[in-house]
Amino acid sequence: MESLINNSSSTTQFQSDELITIDPLDLKFPLELKKQITCSFQLSNKSDHHVAFKVKTTNPKKYSVRPNNGIVLPRSQSNVTVTMQALREAPQDMQCNDKFLVQCVAAPPGATVKDITPDMFNKETGNHVEESKLRVSYVHPRRPPSPVREESEEETSENTTAVTRGSSEHQNTASKAKDIMATLTKEKESIIQENKRLKVELELLKKRPRRNSGGGLSIRYVLLIAVLGILLGYYMRKS
Repeated sequence: MESLINNSSSTTQFQSDELITIDPLDLKFPLELKKQITCSFQLSNKSDHHVAFKVKTTNPKKYSVRPNNGIVLPRSQSNVTVTMQALREAPQDMQCNDKFLVQCVAAPPGATVKDITPDMFNKETGNHVEESKLRVSYVHPRRPPSPVREESEEETSENTTAVTRGSSEHQNTASKAKDIMATLTKEKESIIQENKRLKVELELLKKRPRRNSGGGLSIRYVLLIAVLGILLGYYMRKS
């Protein structure tokens, strides 16, 4: 690849009958230190001729161009890859003054890369050479997707699992409490019924004529009613 020296005065703009169009005209390199960076541009042959091209740069030690010359067939395209050597330090203000120059000239029909000679691009011999400058600029590299969202989703999943587990435990506790309440209610009802039955029997005993042994029987029933009353009070407080 040849160095571009004093090309500003010799550079011409493409006209409507240009042989080659170049896209893009601004080479943007995502700046990453200590890493080689590549950028590419495309040459499109709009003519019915074979077109030879050559790429020059103002800083040949910094860039590698593949291919740096070649033949673009009629009505076809050719891609050129530019590799910038790794930078150790970031440039000030992200500015770059490097430039590239692409020279194009009509070649004989059936021409190949082997047929390209330096004289083909010599305008002093009367050759019609089209030239175009390519600027170089640095851009900030694209950042990878933030892992915050993944962590958030993971935390959300864990929180959902914890809530589900807590809800399940709450339901189990509520179910057990419901069963205990049902059991206590049945026992309370049973005690109430037994208490009513004993009261009826006590009333009947009071109406009967008393015997010598009747006193002991009445005391026993009274004690039983007292015990049942205590149990009933206990279950009612517990419920």
